[in-house]
Formats: sequence, structure tokens, C-alpha cells
Amino acid sequence: MKTPAPGRACGVVLVLLSLATLQTLRAQKNDIDIYSLTVDSRVSSRFAHTVVTSRVVNKASTLQEVTFQMELPKKAFITNFSMIIDGVTYPGNIKEKAAAQEQYSAAVERGESAGLVKATGRKTEQFQVSVSVAPAAKITFELVYEELLVRHLGAYELLLKVQPQQLVKHLQMDIYIFEPQGISFLETESTFMTNELAEALTTTQNKTKAHVRFRPTLSQQQKSPEQQQDTVLDGNFIVRYDVDRTVSGGSIQIENGYFVHYFAPEHLATIPKNVIFVIDKSGSMSGRKIQQTREALIKILGDLGPRDQFNLISFSGEATPWKPQLVAASAENVNAAKSYAAAIQARGGTNINDAILMAVQLLERANREELLPPGSVTLIILLTDGDPTVGETNPSEIQKNVQEAIDGQHSLFCLGFGFDVSYAFLEKLALDNGGLARRIYEDSDSALQLQDFYQEVANPLMTSVAFEYPSNTVEAVTQDAFRLFFKGSELVVAGKLRDQSPDVFSAKVRGQLHMENITFVTESRVAEQEEAFWSPRYIFHSFMERLWAYLTIQQLLEQTVSMPDAEKQALEARALNLSLSYSFVTPLTSMVITKPEGQEQSQVAEKPVENENRHRNVHSGHTLFRYHSVGGKASRVSGGSSADPVFSTRRGWRGQGVFDKLYNFPTRLGPPGPLHPHLPYPPHRTPWRPTPPDVMPRLSATSFLDEHDMDLRIKETTMASPHHAPIQPPSVILPLPGRSVDRLCVDLKRSQGPTNLLSDPGQGPESVCSLRLGSTDFPSHSWPRCPAQCQVLQGLHARLLTSHETSLLRGLV
Repeated sequence: MKTPAPGRACGVVLVLLSLATLQTLRAQKNDIDIYSLTVDSRVSSRFAHTVVTSRVVNKASTLQEVTFQMELPKKAFITNFSMIIDGVTYPGNIKEKAAAQEQYSAAVERGESAGLVKATGRKTEQFQVSVSVAPAAKITFELVYEELLVRHLGAYELLLKVQPQQLVKHLQMDIYIFEPQGISFLETESTFMTNELAEALTTTQNKTKAHVRFRPTLSQQQKSPEQQQDTVLDGNFIVRYDVDRTVSGGSIQIENGYFVHYFAPEHLATIPKNVIFVIDKSGSMSGRKIQQTREALIKILGDLGPRDQFNLISFSGEATPWKPQLVAASAENVNAAKSYAAAIQARGGTNINDAILMAVQLLERANREELLPPGSVTLIILLTDGDPTVGETNPSEIQKNVQEAIDGQHSLFCLGFGFDVSYAFLEKLALDNGGLARRIYEDSDSALQLQDFYQEVANPLMTSVAFEYPSNTVEAVTQDAFRLFFKGSELVVAGKLRDQSPDVFSAKVRGQLHMENITFVTESRVAEQEEAFWSPRYIFHSFMERLWAYLTIQQLLEQTVSMPDAEKQALEARALNLSLSYSFVTPLTSMVITKPEGQEQSQVAEKPVENENRHRNVHSGHTLFRYHSVGGKASRVSGGSSADPVFSTRRGWRGQGVFDKLYNFPTRLGPPGPLHPHLPYPPHRTPWRPTPPDVMPRLSATSFLDEHDMDLRIKETTMASPHHAPIQPPSVILPLPGRSVDRLCVDLKRSQGPTNLLSDPGQGPESVCSLRLGSTDFPSHSWPRCPAQCQVLQGLHARLLTSHETSLLRGLV
């Protein structure tokens, strides 16, 4: 196997598939036996068709519930799922969301179970379905999904997340790759490979084909003789490859009346760039976020090229440039910028509008004064973790202001840090201005995620790239114009060939290099291409039509982000028709599976949307239980291991303070109203006790030492009115410090005066941090009175929303 080329190993892994992990809720470990688990993945010209098949038997003497669970790539579309139980097949049906919901509700009314649970992970989506299995009964699960692999930092990567959780008698993975351009390199990598397991891995390869097989025996899977039932298979298995490229940089491939044009020219010089980093330093960025941002900035600044220009803008309530204008990326300037980045501290609000407009003004002024190198590229990279709270706070107005200011002259890339950020807002902001949005996950490697994203856009090779085809030859062509092409990536265009297409299909790609225009011409003989794809026995045939449909749906959904409602509906209608025609589970469709009678759970599977994560759990270590009522019955949906993103932990603090525990609270989003009488309380939590609306708790900050030793205590709560008020659920539920199981109900109401959030009696009666509900700022007189408390709470006002008559606490710094 070849050694990874520089830059390849550090790329973001494009997840292809994950082995199914099956687990039981009421059975001993060995009661449910996975006796066969196979993966068949056929990659035909970057388009992957994957089938995961798991066969299970219930060895217990009682009925057992089996959960089929696996992870698949976020950009993959499920095309089929079925279960075979004692010879009876229970297929999945893909329908428009409303129709799927109707079938789901009808199944519930009949007492049947339908559907699947969906959840989103960092790089993957978690798919699972549960079914009860009779003693000695066998069940087969089969899941099929498809995806177009994207070239990232010079390679296509397939990652298999291998977690069977038990020894499997027949475990086999087969990955077949067919690339008519020729395979330039192929390598495998694993986090769990042992000397014994290495013997189970075989790789065969010729010029255009490759086959990777992993088939470990039971003894090879076994951890040790002492742990006979434990498997060593728990981690990542990666297959990484790239293809040969011609001088023209393009390859046109044709199959069954459809074509795909791949374009990734090599040996082009990097275009100089003018980049402005716009860094959020509001209070909510304090702690680990700002620390990781500083680390990433220091590394990124060191990677700037000698012909690049740059500047930094840090912002909270106000935006502040590092330098009054862009400066050259000389060693002296880079070192000075690193020192500036290392000293950035987090405090204050979030003024996104002024920060981006300042970046645009700096670029526009440099352009007017002819300080930008001819032919250079201008980029703005925004990093934020929150919503706008200072200055212009209307997202639509900010999007309008930014688009008018940029006017198509610069590219804006938006990085959303964590899950409190409004990703839909950032996504539209980026797509409106020739860039893209990316979520940065609040994990230990956040700094590496930031650096990795920068590597994707650090080396622009071409601008204003346009694909041209004879109009009488093609139709239904996907996106054929691109603002930028970056080193290590690939541009892909697909379409249909007309019935009377010529024998030789020709295409041109025009673009701009640093100081000149360039045109690439690519030709392809239709008959030869058709024959090339029919000759291999093991490829997935008729894949190119599905590739075209997949790419078209993805681009239509992306276009809807920036379109007015009328045009958005038309685009969604086209995407929906394609989704149904090609049986893709997309954000517009759902899959319903009818299971055997008598099953209790009722779920429906939908394609997760990135922005849905805003109120979901994402970090491992805690399990989220959500309860909802279906047809008058309460049911529970378990969403996997994670913490609640609405209340995030302060990882830099020790102790058992209130803020340290906020991630573990239940919250209710929306206007006040009675809880459903059938809703059970979550396990290990005490039911909250109703509090009259006029009860207002005050938190007393009696001991603010430093960020490594914080102790918040609850001050006494007083009853202002003896009469019985209507019972309403609280806006927020806070735990008491220590090991108490009691909870403090906080009902934040709109009021005419300020609400006292924290007080410190030791510093006098005026040492109060207060907030006027409905406003977004602390009264200015309170800041000097309690500097320590305000440093802790300076991002709190950014986390208060007003919804009808209730202000909801969504998170803390």
C-alpha cells in the first residue's frame, strides 16, 4: 500500500458507510446473535452504491427487541430498507413527507408500528429501527444507499465505521472500485488493525479496477483468549484513492444516455489571495471555543503564502480591525498577527452585520487604491458561534446588507461554531455570496477542523469557471458555472444526451488563471464510453442516470436556500419529483416501513437537515430522551448518546456550579402552556414543581474566584402572592448545587423593569447583574458594579429570546 501524499491524511474523512451495530434493550449480550454481516459497496466513477446486510437470530427463550443501527454519510440518500422476518418481507416505501405521515398515522391507529428513527452525527447520520423477534426466529436487515464521492484535498475517501459489538461468524466487506480514468493510487488505513486482522485484508488492483476485501475469522476478531466474546473491531477502516488526469484536466464519461464531466486540472499555479478573517469574540465564545480559535488562527496564519495579503477583524458588540488595511503575508506581519490572535479575549455581544461590512469596506478600499495584486482572489472567512444580538439583529436585513455590499465581487465563507448558531442564517449568507457554510463541531479537535477548512480554500487555481456543451447535443445539465476552483477538489457536471447525439462528444471549460484566460477542450467517443461501462461485471449498472438525479436534487435543494418563496416552491417541486422517481430519501421525502402486528414503537424516517441540529444533542456522553404523544399514547424516542446543545457545558470550569450542569436540563421551547398529562418524566430526574408566575428566583454569586474554581449558590426564593395562580410550565429548570435532586423552576416573564439575574451581597446592595426582558443589553450601570459576575454572564443576554409572552433561556457562555 502506498504512503499517503502530504495533505491527504489530514483531510476530513468522507464517510461512505458504517457497519450495522445491533443491540438489545432487554436481552443479555449473547441472546441476540449476529451470525452474518456483509457490506457490498460498488463505486462506479465516484458514484457509490452500498448494500449493508445483517442477519440475526434470537437465541433466547423469550421475545426480544433487536435494534438495527448504523451510520451513513450525511450527503448519502437512502434508496431502500427492508426486513425479512421468518420468510416474510417488510419493505420500505418512500413517499412525499405528507403522504408518509398519513400512512404513519394510519399504521399507529391500527396498532401497528411503522417507520424509522433518524439522528444526525458529526460526519454521519444515524439510522435505526427496532423490531421484536420471537424465540429462535431469524431476521435479515438490508439497507441500501447511494452517494457521489467528493474529492477532498486530492483524494476520495471511503470510511467504514466498524462496530459490530460482538464476534460475527461471517463478517465480510467488499469494496469494488471502477474508474475508467485509471486509479493513480490506492491505500487502506485502520484504527484497530492488528497483525492477525491484517491477514484478513486483501487488495487487488489493475489500471482501472480495484477490489478491497476484509474477511476476518472469529479468532482474528477476538480481543484475547481471556475475553472470548469481545471483538477488537471497533474503529475506522479507510480506503483512499485518486485517479489519473489528462493534460486537459477533464474526463467525460457516458453511460446509458447520460454523461458526467469531471474537471480537476493539475499543475496550475496558485492564485494570490486577499483574505480577511472575521472572528467572533463575544462572551459565548469564552473558554475552549476561543482557545481553539486562537490555536487555529496561529496555525493558519503560518500557512499564508508569500504573495498573499490578509487582515483580521475581531468583533463582539463592535468590530475592530487588526490593521487599518490589508498587509502582505511577510514573516514580520505574520508573527505580529499571531501575537494579536493569541491575545484575543471573549466578551460582549455579537455584531455580525458590522463585522462583515467592515471586511467588505477594507477590500473595496484596497481595490480603489489599487493595492490588490492584479488577478488575485478576495475571500472573507467568518467564524461565529451565535446569532446577531447587537446592531442589526434581523437575519434577513443582514443577508440583504451583506449581499448588496459584496455585489458578487468577493467570496464569503461562514463557519458556525457549535450548535447554538443559526446554521440556516449562515448558509444563506454564504451561498448568496459565492461561498459555503460549514459547521465546526465543539470537540477536542475543533482547531484542526478550522485548519482543515482553511486548507480547502487556501489554494485557488481558477476563477469564473464555465462549462460549455453544444446545445443540440445535451439537455437537463446540472450547474455548469462556478466562481472558484480550489486545488485538491473537483468540479462535476452531469446531464442527458439528446437522441441524435454525435459520435464524438466535445466540451469546453473556460476560466481565468492568475494573469490570463484559459480554455480546456475535452472530447469523448460515445460508443467507446458506453462499452467501457458495460464490460466490467461488478459495477453498478445504470448508475450515471442516478448520479445525474442525485446531483440535480442536491443542487436544487441548495438553490432553495437563496430563492424567494415562489421560486423556492418550483425548485422544491422539481426536487421532490426526482426524489420520488429515483426512490431517494431526501429532505422532501420520508420512508415508511410497516412491521409485524403488535409492535409498539411507531417512528418515521426522514432525511435530517443540518439546521435541525440546533436543538438536538450532539456530544457523546449523555443520552437524550424525547417524549411525545401519538394517538393519545405517550411514546419515547431515544436519540443516541450526547449532551443537550441548548445548554452547553463550560469545559474550562471545575466544580458543581449551576452553570456546569446546565447542559443536563430539560427545557420547553415555545409559548407557555400545560404539559401533556400523559407525558412521563425522564428517568433519573425529579418532576418539576409548578411555580406561580410571580415567583422570581435570584442567583447569588457568593464565590467568584477564577475560571478554574467557580461556585454558584441559589439565593432564597420568596412568594410574592399567596393566591393560587394557573399552573404553567417553567421557561427553564435549574438544578440545585451539590447532590440535591430538586430543581428550581425559573419563569422569565416580560416586565417593565429589569430582572435581577445575579447578585453579590458581599459587595453591597447595588452589585447586581440585571437584564430588561425584551432588550438585548445589560443596563450599562450594572457592569462596573459586578465585573466578575459580568465576565461570566457577558454572553447571557445573547441567549435570551422572546417568544410570545415568555423569554426563554437558551444557553450560557
